[in-house]
Amino acid sequence: MSDAEQPSNGRGRVTVPRTRKLYIGGSFPRSESGRVRPVLDAHGEFLANAALASRKDLREAVVAARKGFESWSGATAHGRGQVLFRVAEMLEARRGQFATEVADAEGLSLRAAADSVEAAVDRVFWYAGWTDKIGTVFGGVNQVSGPYTCHSVPEPVGVVGVVAPRESALLGLVSVLAPVLAAGNSAVVLASPDRPLPAVTLCEVLATSDLPAGVANVLTGDPAELAPWLASHEDVDALDPTGAEESLRARLEDAAAETVKRVLDVPVREPDWNEPPTPKRLRTLTDLKTVWHPLGQ
Repeated sequence: MSDAEQPSNGRGRVTVPRTRKLYIGGSFPRSESGRVRPVLDAHGEFLANAALASRKDLREAVVAARKGFESWSGATAHGRGQVLFRVAEMLEARRGQFATEVADAEGLSLRAAADSVEAAVDRVFWYAGWTDKIGTVFGGVNQVSGPYTCHSVPEPVGVVGVVAPRESALLGLVSVLAPVLAAGNSAVVLASPDRPLPAVTLCEVLATSDLPAGVANVLTGDPAELAPWLASHEDVDALDPTGAEESLRARLEDAAAETVKRVLDVPVREPDWNEPPTPKRLRTLTDLKTVWHPLGQ
């Protein structure tokens, strides 16, 4: 480890570098490969080590996500909303820590980072409020000819693979993860490779916020290594490639097509995450189930 990777506490003592772990199935394991990578701040100073996830870690995360989906999708919409409200409350309670981590990761002033954290809290609250409105807004009673009623009911897609935004370490991450959870899906997230620490700290919030184990799983590592396997995994139902580089997009779409996987239509360049959210992602992350029922005599 270089001198730049050995932080001091200001009294001449070299502190022990912290290694941040993965988040799979509600636990914080090390990568099975044993690999780590140094995480630097915007000025090149060492912050911590982050686990470098492997394909085996990804497979285990998908297995955990499928199990988590079974319980999460079966919960009431109101119950899911209450859990997400709790996530927002705990995120806000740790806003000082998140502001420091976002400032270090993105090179922002502490004030600007605090504003970004507050926007992330508001974003989770916004999607939490949508959980029990999805059925009303996207579902409905269809007009049919004959002695039947026909209802369209939105249901979650299933396990969603997410390549998190590379630039916006917290607000961007929350903006793509919250709609996945609000719609009743589970997620396997590939965190920003250069700015992973806010994502790992968010996992600590998720782990203590009543979110069932496996509903959200976060891997740190190299998206170029992991994303193609996430796109081709047969037990992943949808893919959000927001943080994938342009050179990787076509490969991910081809891999997803082989397993008839839904791929979200997202721009190559990251959007301005401070713009107000819309229900578009919620709609994309649900399927409509049509139910026909004969009318009584």
